[in-house]
Amino acid sequence: MIGLFDSGHGGLTIFRALLRRFPDLEFVYLGDHANAPYGNRDSSEIVDLTRAGVEQLYARGCKLAVLACNTASAVACRTLQQDWLPGSGYEGHNILGVVAPMVEAATQTPWAVTSPQYPQKYNDDTIAVFGTTRTVSSGVYSEEIAKRCPKVTIAEQACADLAGAIEQGRAKGELDVMVAEYVRQLLDRTNGKIPERVILGCTHFPLIEDLFVQHLSPSTRLLSQPQVVADSLEDYLVRHPDYAAPKSSGSKPALLTTGNPDQVSLSLELFWPRADAFEALVTKN
Repeated sequence: MIGLFDSGHGGLTIFRALLRRFPDLEFVYLGDHANAPYGNRDSSEIVDLTRAGVEQLYARGCKLAVLACNTASAVACRTLQQDWLPGSGYEGHNILGVVAPMVEAATQTPWAVTSPQYPQKYNDDTIAVFGTTRTVSSGVYSEEIAKRCPKVTIAEQACADLAGAIEQGRAKGELDVMVAEYVRQLLDRTNGKIPERVILGCTHFPLIEDLFVQHLSPSTRLLSQPQVVADSLEDYLVRHPDYAAPKSSGSKPALLTTGNPDQVSLSLELFWPRADAFEALVTKN
């Protein structure tokens, strides 16, 4: 079983892409709605909350946990992979994040390659990143892209209120005004240069991907996080087939929440129309 963890609803855009790509595999989704949002928390809190969520997925039989949240991936993924997991007692388990696949796609360089390689060492494109304030402030995208493509210009734009506005179901016209302003601020940062590639570094943003397309050049390649993560996981499972456990006959993907399932399910329609409601997480030791 493969588990997805997010601070709330945004990771459902990743979850749905994985269910479409891997209809024969068993998945479970855990949203930490009781502690959302993560953006106003310090790094140690994010690490602790993410670890607790991963442990709950492991307790339900998941051997692979995907952090379907840019903030959790940016702040906690490496710490959990390198410092916690090796001595945790969860032998044969692993954790993946959504940042690494996006960096690979943006730089066209495998994550394991951390130094400039031909031809990317000479790449002088502009790569833009739109994300939450916490993801942008972590610097993970600019740091990891620069390792592999030192000549590129990296422009990051924090979209402080956009994820919340999406989750609140704001009108499309209002969201369009917000996106236009964030794009304008980014172009001010690049002196008007249109980026060749754009990373939407928040799992809410695919829901309004069309608005970003409208306000960027047709020549800009917009990297869709659900698609990129699905491609990356497909490659990973080819190399690590032990994590690709087939689902039981008749089983459905589970949606779990640390919050109130009735309240949490009210906004589910925005992210996944006609999905089954969230169920309350029953803590397992």
